[in-house]
Amino acid sequence: MAKKKQQQQVENHVSGQANKPLSRPAHALHHPTVVEEIKADVQDGLTTSEAKSRLDEYGRNAFGDSGGVQPAKILLRQVLIMAMAVSFGIESWIEGGVVTAVIVLNIVVGFWQEFNAEKTMDSLRSLSSPTASAVRDGRTISIPTAEIVPGDMVEMRTGDTVPADVRLVEAVNFETDEALLTGESLPVRKDADATFDDDTGPGDRLNVAYSSSTVTKGRARGIVFATGMHTEIGSIASALNAKSSRRRRVKRDPEGHAKPHRYLEAWTLSTSDAVGRFLGVNVGTPLQKKLSRLAILLFGIAVVCAIIVLAANSFSSNKEVIIYAVATGLSMIPASLIVVLTITMAAGTKRMVERHVIVRNLKSLEALGAVTDICSDKTGTLTQGKMVAKKAWVPAKGTYSVGTSNEPFNPTMGELSFDPLPPSKIDFRKAEAEGHAVTYTELLENNRFLEDYLNVASLANLAHVYENQNGDWNARGDPTEISMQVFASRFDWNRTRLTSGDDAPWKQIAEFPFDSDVKKMSVIFKEKRTDERHVFTKGAVERVITSCTSIYLNEGDEPTEVTEDIRNEVLQSMESLAALGLRVLALASRTYSGQIDDVNEINRQEVENDLTFRGLIGLYDPPRPESASSVRACHEAGISVHMLTGDHPGTARAIAAEVEILPSRMDRISKDVADSMVMTASQFDKMSDDDIDALPVLPLVIARCAPNTKVRMIEALHRRKLFAAMTGDGVNDSPSLKRADVGIAMGQAGSDVAKDASDIVLTDDNFASILNAIEEGRRMFDNIQKFILHLLAENIAQACTLLIGLAFKDVRGLSVFPLAPVEIMWVIMITSGMPDMGLGFEVAVPGILQRPPQNLTRGVFTLEVLVDMVVYGLWVATLCLASFSLVLYGFGDGNLGENCNATYSEACDTVFRARATCFACLTWFALFLAWEMIDMRRSFFRMQPGSKRYFTQWMHDVWRNRFLFWAIIAGFVTIFPTLYIPVINHDVFKHTGISWEWGIVFISTFLFFLGVESWKWAKRIYFRKTAKKAGNNTQDLEARTFGHYMSESPSTSGSDQDKAGQMKEKSGQ
Repeated sequence: MAKKKQQQQVENHVSGQANKPLSRPAHALHHPTVVEEIKADVQDGLTTSEAKSRLDEYGRNAFGDSGGVQPAKILLRQVLIMAMAVSFGIESWIEGGVVTAVIVLNIVVGFWQEFNAEKTMDSLRSLSSPTASAVRDGRTISIPTAEIVPGDMVEMRTGDTVPADVRLVEAVNFETDEALLTGESLPVRKDADATFDDDTGPGDRLNVAYSSSTVTKGRARGIVFATGMHTEIGSIASALNAKSSRRRRVKRDPEGHAKPHRYLEAWTLSTSDAVGRFLGVNVGTPLQKKLSRLAILLFGIAVVCAIIVLAANSFSSNKEVIIYAVATGLSMIPASLIVVLTITMAAGTKRMVERHVIVRNLKSLEALGAVTDICSDKTGTLTQGKMVAKKAWVPAKGTYSVGTSNEPFNPTMGELSFDPLPPSKIDFRKAEAEGHAVTYTELLENNRFLEDYLNVASLANLAHVYENQNGDWNARGDPTEISMQVFASRFDWNRTRLTSGDDAPWKQIAEFPFDSDVKKMSVIFKEKRTDERHVFTKGAVERVITSCTSIYLNEGDEPTEVTEDIRNEVLQSMESLAALGLRVLALASRTYSGQIDDVNEINRQEVENDLTFRGLIGLYDPPRPESASSVRACHEAGISVHMLTGDHPGTARAIAAEVEILPSRMDRISKDVADSMVMTASQFDKMSDDDIDALPVLPLVIARCAPNTKVRMIEALHRRKLFAAMTGDGVNDSPSLKRADVGIAMGQAGSDVAKDASDIVLTDDNFASILNAIEEGRRMFDNIQKFILHLLAENIAQACTLLIGLAFKDVRGLSVFPLAPVEIMWVIMITSGMPDMGLGFEVAVPGILQRPPQNLTRGVFTLEVLVDMVVYGLWVATLCLASFSLVLYGFGDGNLGENCNATYSEACDTVFRARATCFACLTWFALFLAWEMIDMRRSFFRMQPGSKRYFTQWMHDVWRNRFLFWAIIAGFVTIFPTLYIPVINHDVFKHTGISWEWGIVFISTFLFFLGVESWKWAKRIYFRKTAKKAGNNTQDLEARTFGHYMSESPSTSGSDQDKAGQMKEKSGQ
């Protein structure tokens, strides 16, 4: 009831209001009024007891609760298997006891494994436990964010994450990054003293700091007025987490009335949904649903098989016939199928955690293996997310370059070099393009132009770069500003040296933070030596150059007026640097003679005018070392990689080429295809769906990307029948993450809302981890195919053996069974569950990333699997029946005795021996078939193609998977007690110990391996010829990936559709 009431409160919550509504929204009230109404204390904060009371009243500051592990539900899922089996109504104590043992074993193993799997998934729901600084009992303490309550006084500084929605009381130069909520990519300046109208939108409430936003600058204090689902970001999370009711709604007319038949319709549909959930056909992952439907189909087949057994014996009421009919039916039911699937998926999630991937949605495990396209962000995913200043251009002097360094914060690492030419006239492809190496003291000598440039780089900058007591260099602040500060520090022009201490040459007067409209950041400093005031500005090149009226182009004392030609030359130099993959900013300055009475009343537009252009700086966010190899591996696996980034097109193109998203031979690509490969978001968004579908290829690079662009890209991929994975980190990425076949959130830079919308989370924000996830997805898909094939081939073998065996009739006209009911139960118990679990734990087969994605339309039941299932099942049944017949008729007298299905006698000795031989063969074949399934095409004796252990490699392969090894050995060994222990052999298993018959078992085993290996060899020949016809082995990787776009090849408008068709053809192989 309390939970329902809380949900109703969330649904009725008004944006900007507190958990318990105030007289007006918090942003419309002055902060003393908010403090009074919410009963807070600005000085001492809440008391510990009051905080506990409010925590009980308002609940934890979190975006909902998953409910944890629920053992009762897991147990119920297992009991359903027992209920199905018990419904057969077995009355015999011995057979009934064995069946019960099988069921209990399934329940215990299945429940324990699934319970552990649920616990694993529950423990991975949260990546971290953040903390917040709150004032309690007059002291500032650090407490878990989840324990923050309305009325708490919280303190926030640069780098903190805002713990809840906070009405600011004090804000000093305070800015927050609200991109997670509003989509605004630039920090927002806050004003604690302002008030706004009630209906002001979230993005304009400058007196409120929002939950999950990040403090980028300054410090602030404030009163928490909304927590959990009542926060602005919580409202979005609530909408995403909303679960549909299990009861179908009654369809009503526009006036809200419904006719009686609508109630009947809703009740019928709700009932069918409930039955579907009970049977598992409409819950779980697509594969779980498909296998549940398969289980129902096999149950129907089992009933038919049981009827066949009864009909073959004239529907005799003989107890042995009835039990045999039940056992034959049970042999068709894969009792361990769903349990093994669940355990395989749980084991896969554990393995993925080790590879920096957290699975939030189990359906993604199936989907990962089918991914044909990955849409990835650039910064921090393909790149390291660490800015380094690589180039600096001072127009009057030339271009300065910084060499490679492994320590981005250390200004003493990396060689400085100089070239007198501007970037637009330097051929950076040449080895000498960096210029000649020099020391910073040489560069600074009589170089006032460089000094003016460094003043801007160092002082129009809030980052702090310093060397600690251990000699290590550290930095705080925005990555862009850190990289610029490190560059200035290379010349001993560090901001700390210039502004700290009594003898500091500079003193800050005013600051104009980076603004999204003007795309500039400026400061006013006073030079103590001359008492002059200077304006230092940095920002987007296009914006800064338009504010400049002068520029120094040579060593003269007088500047040159900035003309349109000069602006174009500057922009050309910017393009040259952007082509290197650098983010380019412009620096400018001027002396300021205006009156400064109140810093807050200075007209920014006047300050940032009539500037003198000082130069450009090129910042490099280096690709991760593993990105290029990961992209190549994706191409090898038949996966296209698309880079969707907010960067400049030139920068995006350069990085994409460096990590090999774009082909190296772009000159061989026709113009229309090349134009399609690299686009800006504005170009892409202006196109209609038909125009996009007509493109020869969907863009591999989209620059200046917006959240809506990502959604349109996913839809475009879907229209081409491709299977897409999409990365995202902000709240605005949630729609594209939801729309993608596999939504991938960033664990470090991602928001909680993005994680909730995603299917998997990368804990290291690394593109290579996406490839790890795809490899694990393919491995799991393979393993599921393996144990399904093993299980169903075994079912076919059992069913054929048992049904064909009905032809053996005794003197009474009743069938003499080749396998006793308990033997059937034993084979099901020993050869299915544990070996199939072992197959689920198998490592990836060699070359798993050298083949195209799976086709989820066919799923695990490909034509190859279906044919294999029949071939293996019939071959095993043939050998089992042959061994039974050979003992009975070849070496025996063919006497089938009387009542040999129930008791042992001298007359039944031959039948009992033949039955034991058939039982040994079936058990061993079923166990050894699991080893043969490790690789569905390669020989069991040669599963590692590159190995030089020509005769012993198979020993290493079977020992590698210890679980499967011991499961098979246990089944192999336990057959002997059932054969030779008195009473158990005659009275329970209805067979007897064998001697010379082992020769038949061994020969049959040899023939089993010979048959399976021959079938695999035939498959290898067939698929090798198919691949040769397709020409898959004749081209290099780039030619295979981009060959159909090259000018030598015919260009068509359906290239991606062709790719999808090729994938489907290959996946059938």
